[in-house]
Amino acid sequence: MAIGNVTPDSFYAASRLTHDKVLEWARQALEDGADMLDMGACSTRPGSTPVDEEEEWRRLEPALRTIKENFPDACLSVDTFRVEIARRVLEQFGPLIINDISGGCDEMYEVVQRYDVPYILTFRGRYEKLDVLNVTQSAKWILDPGLGFCGGVEADYACLRRIDELKAYNRPVLVGVSRKSMLYKPLGLTPETCLNATQALQMYALEHGATILRTHDVAATRQTIKIFDLCNS
Repeated sequence: MAIGNVTPDSFYAASRLTHDKVLEWARQALEDGADMLDMGACSTRPGSTPVDEEEEWRRLEPALRTIKENFPDACLSVDTFRVEIARRVLEQFGPLIINDISGGCDEMYEVVQRYDVPYILTFRGRYEKLDVLNVTQSAKWILDPGLGFCGGVEADYACLRRIDELKAYNRPVLVGVSRKSMLYKPLGLTPETCLNATQALQMYALEHGATILRTHDVAATRQTIKIFDLCNS
């Protein structure tokens, strides 16, 4: 899953896209081997103040339209925690993935079930949040432990060490560690200089059951997946 942000303030500067760069980003990500394109329009980096709903839609709608017009068969995901944004996206662009870093709410669950679309449940290390699966019974839900949002570096690694438990739910598991603080802080690096560490942790995630890697660096991540597959063939 390739990360694209039509925002001016996402934590990794290279992922910030102006509208005239969206098409180029999508083309390159697909050429590099992305299976999914994840587009966000409201930064959720630590310490950020989310833009309002209308600004998020103003950024998001033309970006999605550009991708759909040029790559109609591409699998799209929208990174939003707002129920109304999810509803508007599904009404205008049809079925796609809703990637909700907030962990969701009853209203969001109702929307994704009504439209019968895949939904990424980001539970931020709160494994008790997975009790909601006993109610929804939706096989289309994807589980994301929410690394980077668990409460600090130690909490992120504590959560990561438990991801084997997610196999019991028989659903896809998404791991997003790309260039995050749980990598660069312990190593004294920056988001720009921790690509190698990202690939090391993505390999760990694959070994422990991850089935989707959300990444800023599609080509490098494809290499990691290839080596993992060779090791396990």
